[in-house]
Amino acid sequence: MSSPSGGRWITLPPMMPILILAAGAASRMRGTDKLLLHVDGAPLLRRMAALALTQGADVRITLPAAPHPRYTVLEGLPVQTIAVPDAAQGISASLRRGITSLGPEVTHVMLLLADLPDLTAQDLRQVRQAVAAHPDASVWRAATPEGKGGHPMIIARQLFDAFATRTGDSGGHSVLQGERVHLVTLADARARADLDTPEAWAAWRAARAALTSADPR
Repeated sequence: MSSPSGGRWITLPPMMPILILAAGAASRMRGTDKLLLHVDGAPLLRRMAALALTQGADVRITLPAAPHPRYTVLEGLPVQTIAVPDAAQGISASLRRGITSLGPEVTHVMLLLADLPDLTAQDLRQVRQAVAAHPDASVWRAATPEGKGGHPMIIARQLFDAFATRTGDSGGHSVLQGERVHLVTLADARARADLDTPEAWAAWRAARAALTSADPR
């Protein structure tokens, strides 16, 4: 599959599922499930799934063990849900379950946190296009204008085992040490703007309302 980039055409990797990590308990929200809060008229988790589907990809979502309300908000979407009964172990449990679900034909996977409400379809597309434009890397990662790495992040197959054998809640940060990482700069701080507390959500909504009021288009 090809896509235009900067006035030219580049070839995207043929097999690149998107793995949305959404099994965490969001304990800092003090009883509110942030992935069920509405953003742009839909629960955040459903919005993120729909965003991933714009890329024409195989979308897989790790979730807490059923029954859980997060399954309900995904009803009707062509996504694969992956139960993570050991989600309490941290994000590494989601990585293990998600990555081991991938078949041998998969050459790359995009990892996407479920709580980044400012991401756009163009952001995902930019990171995907970087794989073909910078084939010497093994990791392609969205970043802030200041160069801080965030999500989405794409990893090549040679790193699947390293990510799938992580433990605890640190994700794959240590795996990236020594790897060739290509950063894709996204506007503002949206590559890292995850909202983990009620106060963060209130501030985000206030800032968004102020922006809309200033530019009502």
